[in-house]
Amino acid sequence: MIRVPTGAATPATIVDTLKASAGVSPKTRASFARGRCVRGTFIPSDRAEEVTKSQSFTAASRVLARFSLDGGNPRLPNTDNFVLRGFSFRLGDTEHRSDILTQSAPVHYARTPAQMLAYLKARVPGSGQRPDPEKVEAFSAAYPETSHQASYVAAHPLPASVADTTYWAVHAFPATNRYGETQFIKFKVVPVGSQGAAPTEGAARTEPEEFLHDDLESRIAARGIRFSLMAVLGRLGDPILDVTIRWPDEDRRETVRLGTIVITAIEKRDAYVFDPAVLAEGIGHPPDEIFAARRAAYTISRARRR
Repeated sequence: MIRVPTGAATPATIVDTLKASAGVSPKTRASFARGRCVRGTFIPSDRAEEVTKSQSFTAASRVLARFSLDGGNPRLPNTDNFVLRGFSFRLGDTEHRSDILTQSAPVHYARTPAQMLAYLKARVPGSGQRPDPEKVEAFSAAYPETSHQASYVAAHPLPASVADTTYWAVHAFPATNRYGETQFIKFKVVPVGSQGAAPTEGAARTEPEEFLHDDLESRIAARGIRFSLMAVLGRLGDPILDVTIRWPDEDRRETVRLGTIVITAIEKRDAYVFDPAVLAEGIGHPPDEIFAARRAAYTISRARRR
């Protein structure tokens, strides 16, 4: 029987409940456990300084990144194109480093740490090793905003490749440009080139278990993978504290291309950690509660894995 953590919504109880939901070893990542690290380069655009003075985004640098699948089970098959994907990347050097965590949906599943903990507890498997559907349905009915992410994923099946996927950082980041002006932005990572068609649910299940990773390796070996790193520009009155909802007309907002991420090699180890708290001057910490909880939770999870 899986032990469900008790207590208030703290970063520690959130990490414990993530692991209880997956039923995995304490040495495993609490979320996005299955992944592959890669390397490449970042080439800034000539407009990056209009958005931020951060040298992570205005200077060329090496890139360390990781493609991953949502969930705490590192043995999760690659074959479900409705499972959230992650793309974390590190820009800059040791003095001007920024770690950005993005995912294949533009919203998070909870607005506050307390809501996040309740969401996870509702999904901890019972005696049948599966979550109780009635408990999940009751929770979603009481807190409809926690269904926004799942609704988006259901309505937007993912492409057949992680290289063809669009990723978002769901938080609003305060960015200060070279003129000293500060505005909120959202990061968006867009694949360069045409996207491949998403496989149907049945077709995806017939693919080899490692097809996403195999595809990633073959694309990198053939020609590398390119993404445009975009800044979606905020406006006065945007909901910067609620990560379960999008900004009004977000997909039609003015955007600035900060630069191009070029992935050129697979890392031998999947052991690197990306810390959302690490942001070079010119990009500030988002003010929402979930970001604050994630910062602390990543520190706790990393310490326990060691």
